[in-house]
Amino acid sequence: MVARSEIGVGVLARAVAILDVVESSPMGASDLARELDLSLSTTYRLATDMVKHGLLRKDQEGRFYLGQRFVTTALSDLAIPALRELSETTGESAQLWVRRGESRLCAASVDSQHELRVALPVGTLVPLPQGSSGHVLSGDWEADSEAVKSGWWVSVSERTPGSASISAPVRRHGEIVAAVCVSGPEGRMGKNLGASLGRAVVAAARQIEKSVPGD
Repeated sequence: MVARSEIGVGVLARAVAILDVVESSPMGASDLARELDLSLSTTYRLATDMVKHGLLRKDQEGRFYLGQRFVTTALSDLAIPALRELSETTGESAQLWVRRGESRLCAASVDSQHELRVALPVGTLVPLPQGSSGHVLSGDWEADSEAVKSGWWVSVSERTPGSASISAPVRRHGEIVAAVCVSGPEGRMGKNLGASLGRAVVAAARQIEKSVPGD
């Protein structure tokens, strides 16, 4: 058991203590409270708030694990090989986007070699749900049966006139944690992005999913 005096009284200190415990041994609120010598109500309230912010996730049996926020941070390096292959295959720019509040953040990017291209550097922050990856990350995905069936979402001149993109979700434990996107000039991308690029972008998303270590 971690002594209360070693944890500290601040919310941040207690949150870090919870992360330290579940990183090595996922457990429910009652076991966490006993392990940390905290009240059950305090532990449950804090853990629930941490789930809302993506710092923890909770399974169907009520056990807490490290959250998807840690996975999306690590994805930037893991995604590069798949994005590079995707860019080479399609000839267009490829990015990995993750959700950050009500925006999406470009976590990794490989630019097209064409002189005319869509360039979105790492760190670019765009409001949801603009663009194909924005729709994938915003929750629009689950509400669109056609997107779920096809495996991708297409956007044409939605955020930037003259540009087009197609995105597919990256999942972990059934939850969408990121979106793989191919973007380029509308004229070069063509009118039927699903038929021409759908399989490639979905394959890249699956490749990234397989590269993420398990719990």
